[in-house]
Amino acid sequence: MSKRARTAVGLVAGGAVLAGLIATPALAENTANTTRAPIAGTTPGWATAAAQSGTIDTGQVRHVHVALALRDPQGAARMAKAVSTPGTPQYRHPFSADQFRDRFAPSTETVNRVAHWLRDQGVTVDGQSSNRQFLDVTANVGTLEHAFGTRLHTYHHIDQHGRAEQLTAPGAPISVPTALRTSIRTVLGLDDSERAVTQSAHGPSTSTAAGPGQQCAKYWGQANNTAVPQKYGHGDQSNAICGYNYKQLRDMYGLKDSQTGKGAKVGIVGAYDSPTTVADANRAATQFGAPQLRGDQYNTVPPKSGYVSNPQCGSKDSWTGEQALDVQAVHTMAPDAHITYYGGKDCTGLYEALNNAVAANHVSIINNSWLSPNETQIPAATRDALGQITVQAAAQGQSLLFSSGDSGDNSGVNGKATATFPASNPWVTAVGGTTVALDAKNTKRFTTGWESAGNTLNGGRWSPQQDKDGAFAGGAGGGMSGVYEEPDYQRKAIPDSAAAGHRAFPDVSALADAYTGMGVGYTTEQGFATVATGGTSLASPLIAGMAADAQTQAHLDRLGFLNPALYNMGKAGLDDVTPHQAGIYTPGMAQFGYVDVPTERGDYLIDTDTKPQTLQSGPGWDTVTGLGTPNSGFITTLGK
Repeated sequence: MSKRARTAVGLVAGGAVLAGLIATPALAENTANTTRAPIAGTTPGWATAAAQSGTIDTGQVRHVHVALALRDPQGAARMAKAVSTPGTPQYRHPFSADQFRDRFAPSTETVNRVAHWLRDQGVTVDGQSSNRQFLDVTANVGTLEHAFGTRLHTYHHIDQHGRAEQLTAPGAPISVPTALRTSIRTVLGLDDSERAVTQSAHGPSTSTAAGPGQQCAKYWGQANNTAVPQKYGHGDQSNAICGYNYKQLRDMYGLKDSQTGKGAKVGIVGAYDSPTTVADANRAATQFGAPQLRGDQYNTVPPKSGYVSNPQCGSKDSWTGEQALDVQAVHTMAPDAHITYYGGKDCTGLYEALNNAVAANHVSIINNSWLSPNETQIPAATRDALGQITVQAAAQGQSLLFSSGDSGDNSGVNGKATATFPASNPWVTAVGGTTVALDAKNTKRFTTGWESAGNTLNGGRWSPQQDKDGAFAGGAGGGMSGVYEEPDYQRKAIPDSAAAGHRAFPDVSALADAYTGMGVGYTTEQGFATVATGGTSLASPLIAGMAADAQTQAHLDRLGFLNPALYNMGKAGLDDVTPHQAGIYTPGMAQFGYVDVPTERGDYLIDTDTKPQTLQSGPGWDTVTGLGTPNSGFITTLGK
């Protein structure tokens, strides 16, 4: 996630402000000792001595978040597992938010002790999360350095686009009084590891108004530019799809008219908040044949601190497009579901927005179309703090879904294959991607893994592109985590030779290829635009919408953490995805995450699922599509 070097953002939920925290003399005595204990995992991997470039002005004010440890993290995990595992007495009997807080959250006494110590150090305590897991605090750098026993430095860093930047981080692990070590998990916002986030990519620059033979296709093969070489025969070459409409997408997954998600509550976590979201959804619905999104079906929950402008977060249009995509994708799959949008103050407020959704416990399904392309760039203690949120969600019966990424194995971003975060967390459902060809009757001609290779027309022949990441032109993330162990639910589905004891992802997949993407409409600075949109930022809300359908069809209040049910589902609900080579013509390349592709218009051909990096679909579970993609039995089977 990106943020300015002088702005710290961490993880804090909305809810009650921190009022009435009273420090007694006994509490002061308990934390006044000078013995300190370090907290391991509080420095990011890029903060090396060789990269250090300077120090920080001690007068700078930073807004950080002190993450407090659960009282019984092992017990919370056991409860979350019992609530989520088919066949256990507790299956789909979740805790309420109050029950989880009362049993597992830090005690009020612990919160008071930590808050008193912080104030004693000169730190301002602004508030606490409603689940008592995070304290929201403000202080200048000098005060924070003194309080947490470290020094902040700047470090040379190369961002995902190859640009040099200066990031801030502690030069050594933070420390706290020994008496508080078991209470404080980490401090979020002392480092700038969140300055990398990706969200949905928009589709290729093709339209019905393009030149002869270049127009997009309304369905597979409806338009096919025969003026360029036909690399694939037997109907396996087509112009890029204009953007599948409402009926096409529902037919793609065999949804019935009665499967509408009525009564389900779906949450969406994203950055900022577009005021035109409902109007855009309804304008797009008219064009793509979807039901209107009623005003009583949609509401927003803003961050406590309000929204802020952050140029490190990309253009506002990109986040408006992401919000539109998420809302319209959920609404397409579950047109009667209620949607709540939890907005981050900017792209560095996504953890805060996620904790808002979990702590409030108002929605049963939470979609997250955002990610960091390298789990090891996130400090271990920060990953642990997020892990507490995911465990609470599972214990409360909330389904957390995360996009697996749009940069394939991330080798083009990081120089080697790396896992995407938070998709690699074993308590979330990681959603991979597919390329789908529908014919004129909305029948699938083929479904294959979304791993695209690009070709450019040179001298009358298709030549593989040779960008910094080779021919790779976008694809779903997947692989093995380097930090999380293999969860129980995966052990029967994934060979030991593949998992090697690690969490493997994705878990499931849906449409993600923008060249066969979904039609979405939203308001830009230039006016209302409709585009064919993709990325696993599309796949994740499609699955979220189908989960809402399953929940209501089964007359359940919560489906809960989906993975144990998914790994027990088999062919009754999921179709296996294997490679199918085909070609997609486009006069303009789609920009996916940090993928390097040509930006000028021309003649291009996309090869589908030809393993341009290390990832490819295959029989059984694979690193592109997971267990597979939903079929017409998915809704019924998931609800059992």
